[in-house]
Amino acid sequence: MRKSRFSEDEVVKILREADKTPVVEIAKKYGVAEQTIDIWRQRFGKLDPADVKRLRQLEQEHGRLKKIVAERDVEIEIMKETARKNW
Repeated sequence: MRKSRFSEDEVVKILREADKTPVVEIAKKYGVAEQTIDIWRQRFGKLDPADVKRLRQLEQEHGRLKKIVAERDVEIEIMKETARKNW
């Protein structure tokens, strides 16, 4: 996935600015397409910069927890196979 030129905090600030002025002007000012601003609005819609940080933290924790669950599933499968071989 391509990394954006703008951080998530910057995107939220641009969206707040786009709420006050026309999207066309904001798109020209920051050198992005109007469609890009629409995509950002779909993703970050009503979020504040603090909310974006919390969202990022939650996404990281979610990924970490998924990894833990996957590792535990593998361990359980190994224990089941070992138990089957012993009988």
